[in-house]
Amino acid sequence: MSNIKQYQYPKVSPSSQHGAVLIVVLLFLVLIILAGVIAVKQSTTDLRLATSDQINTLLLQSADNANQNIEQSINGSSDEEIYGDMLSITGPFGYFILNPDSSDDEYVFCFRPRDRFFDINRTSILSSGGSVLGSNNGYCDPTEPEDYVSSRNASMTQVNISLTPASADAEVFKGYTTGQDSSSVSSQAYTFDINNTAVLPAYADTGIGSKNCFEQTSRLDTVTDSEDSIGGCMTAAGVPSAVIYEQANVENQSQRTKCVEFGTGGGLLCTLPSS
Repeated sequence: MSNIKQYQYPKVSPSSQHGAVLIVVLLFLVLIILAGVIAVKQSTTDLRLATSDQINTLLLQSADNANQNIEQSINGSSDEEIYGDMLSITGPFGYFILNPDSSDDEYVFCFRPRDRFFDINRTSILSSGGSVLGSNNGYCDPTEPEDYVSSRNASMTQVNISLTPASADAEVFKGYTTGQDSSSVSSQAYTFDINNTAVLPAYADTGIGSKNCFEQTSRLDTVTDSEDSIGGCMTAAGVPSAVIYEQANVENQSQRTKCVEFGTGGGLLCTLPSS
């Protein structure tokens, strides 16, 4: 009689084998989907960061370009027409220098570098009471193609200029020209606050309800609600924006020659400097 024992192995049905394979495949699919979702989120985050950097760069370049043009016009030749416009009584600097009652006002114009960056006939003057003096066409308008910095109609820059408010820490005789006697001052230096606000109107409406953000002041010391300032209003409206602040010293130099007695007689001989 044989001592060999016979063993019977459990039989696995084909249906249970297919079920196990299906579970494994599903697990792999879930892992692949999770990996794909993570990769998409990472790429989206990287894209947002890149887009944000590009927007900030574009806005800063647009705002700084306005500063460069203003500096060149003031420091350039006095024979240039733009120089005369800037320092005329209706210009952004001459208005404050030649008008003693303008210390609380704000001069506004839209920077248009594609033509002539400053148009003296398209300006607005915002008074301390909130009213606009003169024409009301100095504010940038997103519906006007010529108000954009380039033909791509992407960004626009508005310039707000005002006198720097007096401070208790201000240097004594700061407004006097160095080397002149205060009793006979013929030249005076003025300090201006220049706020350039660059925006991308395509991303959102540049207003909150009936409030036009471009018509808000840039003088933060005169408002209690940030939305009443141009930068704060743009932020609240969700418009990508950047504000560059610059303080500029502009000196009004007048040539004056003191007449002195020469020889005998009661007449005065004056020699004017040659231009």
